Amino acid sequence: MKLTLLLALLTVCECDSSRVKGHTGQDVTLPCKYDRKYHGALSVCWQRGEIPTRGCSNQLISTDGLRVETRASSRYQLLGRLEDGDVSLTIKSLTEGDAGRYGCRVHIPGWFNDDKHHFDLSVVTAPQTPTWTAPNSDTPTEPTAASEGHMTSAESLLTSPSTMTSSSEGEDGGQLIVVVVCVLLGLVSLLAIAGLLVRRLKLLDTVPRQQRQISGSVRFNHTSSTLQLHAQPAAVDNIYQMDGGEGGVYENCP
Repeated sequence: MKLTLLLALLTVCECDSSRVKGHTGQDVTLPCKYDRKYHGALSVCWQRGEIPTRGCSNQLISTDGLRVETRASSRYQLLGRLEDGDVSLTIKSLTEGDAGRYGCRVHIPGWFNDDKHHFDLSVVTAPQTPTWTAPNSDTPTEPTAASEGHMTSAESLLTSPSTMTSSSEGEDGGQLIVVVVCVLLGLVSLLAIAGLLVRRLKLLDTVPRQQRQISGSVRFNHTSSTLQLHAQPAAVDNIYQMDGGEGGVYENCP
């Protein structure tokens, strides 16, 4: 009776327990190590449930310290460095059925020397991310609210200064165009007026002398049989003499 109680106490003292939480669809690692340099290569087994007094019941995977010997499923893997004594158990693609107690037993030579480590694994449902499908596309994407918020704020910060700059540049450009148009119109008007004046002066210069207003008097000299015409177009007397012969000769007598 006393021996059985002692064995039970030793068994309880050799065990420890840790709590680990995982998410469905993800991987989780239950840590277990021993001193490889001190003990050398040791046999290790993993199981579900409480570790018994000897060996492993409901065994999942085992190793001799150098390689994996048995495996219940490919979802159970020893991904640590066995040569360093790392015999941590990795469970791939967790499901809710994986929740429960797990035990790692390291076989150390001698009485009651085995190392026992217990883990209570809880599995929760992984948070769902919203999915949406772009127009004319069959591939869904998974944007997050945080990323959308950062993108929106960044875009607003980037577009606001450019919008203000473009609006101010547009106003300045419009005012400059109005000024240029007004200057051009003024130049065109001045050129048109100058052209009209030049044409007017040319017309005045080309008017025939005979079309100008002439004022004067006509005198007939009986003694010399000449006809005298006194014309004063510009305050200057011009005298034209006409002989009485048949030829009708006119002479300008200044």
